[in-house]
Amino acid sequence: MSGHNKWSTIKHKKGAADAKRGKVFTKIIKEISVAAKLGGADPAANPRLRTAVDKAKAENMPKDNIERAIKKGAGGLEGVTYEEIVYEGYGPGGAAVLVEVLTDNRNRSVSDIRSIFTKCNGNMGEAGCVSWMFSKKGLLALDKGIDFEQLFEAAIEAGADDVTEEDEQFEVLTDPSNFIEVREALAAKGFKFANAEITMIPQTMVELEGKQAENMLKLMDRLEDNDDVQNVYSNFDISSDEMEKMM
Repeated sequence: MSGHNKWSTIKHKKGAADAKRGKVFTKIIKEISVAAKLGGADPAANPRLRTAVDKAKAENMPKDNIERAIKKGAGGLEGVTYEEIVYEGYGPGGAAVLVEVLTDNRNRSVSDIRSIFTKCNGNMGEAGCVSWMFSKKGLLALDKGIDFEQLFEAAIEAGADDVTEEDEQFEVLTDPSNFIEVREALAAKGFKFANAEITMIPQTMVELEGKQAENMLKLMDRLEDNDDVQNVYSNFDISSDEMEKMM
C-alpha cells in the first residue's frame, strides 16, 4: 500500500490546503449540514457528524461556524436538498479516480466533472468501473519521530487493523466503524495526528511520470476546486524525484 496517501502528501507540500482555506471551509460546512440532517444534531450519537466536526476543528474553523452548520442541517437545510453521488473514471496513465460529490444539481455536477476529466486527458467511466479497486478505511497519519513499536502496540490494542511505515509518516489503518474509538484511544496515550480521516484506500498503485504526472496533478486540483466535490481519491503514485522536477 506504499504511497496510497500520495495525494494528501502532495497537497501538503504544495500548500494547496492553505491557499484554498475558504473553499475547504465551504465543503466542510456542507458535509456538517448534511450529516446533521441525516443523523441528528448530536455528534456523540452521529459518527458522520462527529467526524465532520473534528475535521472542521482540525482546519481551525470557528466554533460559531460549526454550530450554525449543525443547526442549519438539523433544521432541514431550508429547502436545499443535497444528493450524494460518486463519479468514477480514469486519469492519465490509466490511474483510477473516485470523486465524491454533494450537489443540489445532478446535471450541473456530471457535466462539470466530465469536462474536467476530458480537459486533463482522462475520461469518466460507468458506475463500478474503478470502485472495486478501493477499500473504505479509517486512516490516522502520524509524523515520524515517535517509537513505531509503541505506536503499533497501542494501535492494535485499540482495535486498529494495521500500522504501516510510509516515506514520511506512520499510518494506522482501521475499519471505519472503529475509527473514532482507535483515534481517541491513541490520543489518550499522547499520540498526535498529522491527519485523521475516513478515506478510500487503493489496492494497487499506478506509477506516473513526466507529462502524465503533470496532467494527473492538474486533474486532481481541478476536481477538488469544484464546489460540488467533497473528496477525490486515486491510485496514482509519483516518485519524490519526479515531484522535485515539477515543483
